[in-house]
Amino acid sequence: MKECGKNSSSPCAACKLLRRRCGHDCVFAPYFPADEPHKFANVHKVFGASNVSKMLQELPEQKRGDAVSSMVYEANARVRDPVYGCVGAISSLQQQIDVLRTQLAMAQAEVVQLRLRQSTCITNSPPNSGSPVMVSQPKGYFHMDLDVDQSNSFNEPMWPY
Repeated sequence: MKECGKNSSSPCAACKLLRRRCGHDCVFAPYFPADEPHKFANVHKVFGASNVSKMLQELPEQKRGDAVSSMVYEANARVRDPVYGCVGAISSLQQQIDVLRTQLAMAQAEVVQLRLRQSTCITNSPPNSGSPVMVSQPKGYFHMDLDVDQSNSFNEPMWPY
C-alpha cells in the first residue's frame, strides 16, 4: 500500500484531518505535510476541502504551491479577522503609513521652520558680538535648543546634508 507523498509513511495533514486514506495521487500531499496539521486545518475551516481540491486540480502543477501559500495566508487572516481577513491587515497597515507620512511631513516642516528662524537670528544679530546667540523655539514634536556661534557660522554649512 503506497501512502501519501513519495517517501512518507503517514498520511498528509489533509487526509489525517479528513480521516481518509491518503493515496499516491493525493492532491493535498505535496502542499500539506503531516508535520504541519494547522496549515490545512485553517484552510479547510475557511475554504472547505472540496473547494481547495477543485482549485488545486484546475491549476497547473507549477502554480499550485503559490495558490496554497495564498490560501494559507488568507485562511490565517480570516481566522484572526473573520470579516475582513487580509483586507483588514492591509487597511491597518495603510492607516499606519498615513499616520507616519503625516508625522514625517510635520517634522520636515518643523526643520524648515527651525532653519528659517536660525538664519533670521544670525542675520539680525549685531556684527562681531563674539557671543553665541541663543535661539529658543516653541516645543513641538522635536524640541531643539540651538546654540549658534557666529564666528564660524558663515564658513561652515548650517546643517550637514
